[in-house]
Amino acid sequence: MNPKSLCFIVLVAIFGVFASRVVINTIPQVLRYIVDFTISLSSWSPIVVKFIPFNFDSLRRHRKHHDKDKPVSICDDFPPNFPPPETNTTLTLCVDRNGCFNFTTVQAAIDAVPNLSIKRTVIWINSGIYYEKVIIPKTKPNITFQGQGYTSTAIAWNDTALSANGTFYSGSVQVFSTNFIAKNISFMNVAPIRRPGVVGAQAVAIRISGDQAAFWGCGFFGAQDTLHDDRGRHYFKDCYIQGSIDFIFGNGKSLYEDCQMLSMANPVAPGSKSISGAVTAHGRSSADENSGFAFVNCSVGGTGRIWLGRAWRPFSRVVFAFTSLTDIIAPEGWNDFNDPTRDQSIFYGEYNCTGAGANMSGRAPYVQRLNDTQASLFLTTSFIDGDQWLLSYHT
Repeated sequence: MNPKSLCFIVLVAIFGVFASRVVINTIPQVLRYIVDFTISLSSWSPIVVKFIPFNFDSLRRHRKHHDKDKPVSICDDFPPNFPPPETNTTLTLCVDRNGCFNFTTVQAAIDAVPNLSIKRTVIWINSGIYYEKVIIPKTKPNITFQGQGYTSTAIAWNDTALSANGTFYSGSVQVFSTNFIAKNISFMNVAPIRRPGVVGAQAVAIRISGDQAAFWGCGFFGAQDTLHDDRGRHYFKDCYIQGSIDFIFGNGKSLYEDCQMLSMANPVAPGSKSISGAVTAHGRSSADENSGFAFVNCSVGGTGRIWLGRAWRPFSRVVFAFTSLTDIIAPEGWNDFNDPTRDQSIFYGEYNCTGAGANMSGRAPYVQRLNDTQASLFLTTSFIDGDQWLLSYHT
């Protein structure tokens, strides 16, 4: 499918959703941004189309059975015992944009969570795109977002560094609490794609600033600085992450397992040595900081000519292991932020990676080809002290 057809399909689909008149708290300005966003989709992954999975007839407040003429509420599709009752350990709150439960927005459900609750609060989010800016404050620990699939449930907003007074504040979702979990949901920043070099165009899908956060089967969609892995220990499993310039950045200590990274960086002419993007920009500022990014059994593909990382801070630490790297990776692989004084302090390592972009013969001199002993420190959840907190998240 060519880009123009893709844009047209998505645009029509989004207008269909709004035309159904069931979107809760729709803001005209948001609609204008969404239209701008669809027009700019020519360089986006076709996976975005999957975010319009709706049968438009089912979006109406009522529908008819094929064998009956009696209208039936769409809310009748849910089992009678849903949501499950509150227990000593778990509270379930449900969000449905059609009004089938108590909450039509994600933020309203968060606001209803008791402060400093020791219970696990599961916020069950029905299929759909929820156009809202979501903030989870420090006072709301132990929250789980449970979506219906990362191509079915998404939270989206359109802030940029300019509109939000800084890149750090542009996240569509901002997590400041501890013990956060997300499953089968996507986080999107749908600000229009801007020309390279435009001041204030940075647009973050999610900022994760709380300790002990885990993401299973999630999607992260943005045009540039998509995932702000700010600080704390974090775990990502079977996730899809899309962006262009430093699209995974921050000073977190995080393990990415079985994740797919897709570069949307601008294509470069054959034979050109110019760089149009980077996967990571880690922000470790001193040797005393226990942080770093580890990517294990992942893949990196897409467009552009990119680096695996660049040293945003002088002690930046990133490792790629058992990862498939396509030919979009520049031969040097990494960048010291054009500051040679950082070459002795940054830690960039590769271990048993494959693909056309994994050839290390042309790597920058500070890049390390890790041996088994060196790599072992980054390959399992012990890197993020997972034995202390992560196992309990599966229950």
